[in-house]
Amino acid sequence: MSQGVAFNRLMLEMRSMQAEAMARKPAVSEAQEAGAPSFSDMLGQAVNKVGETQQVSSQLASAFEMGQSGVDLTDVMIASQKASVSFQAMTQVRNKMVQAYQDIMQMPV
Repeated sequence: MSQGVAFNRLMLEMRSMQAEAMARKPAVSEAQEAGAPSFSDMLGQAVNKVGETQQVSSQLASAFEMGQSGVDLTDVMIASQKASVSFQAMTQVRNKMVQAYQDIMQMPV
């Protein structure tokens, strides 16, 4: 349960960072005009993908616990591990982004 709380907190932090980045967004660059996705879009998609992975894992676990046919324990365990690894990876990305932001803010102007 604590992993779910931590995940929700991470999601809220990432969404607030995304909203802050969108608020400070400068004029559209040539790369974005050519159809290249922005960093904030890619980050948002990554956060959403982690959330979807967590939901799939939870749904498979619930289906297995209820004894639904066609749900194998190995599938449940694999989905659980995928969700765990994706969450840990997103946490590490967040930590690196926060560290980079702090480093930039400490640079003399």
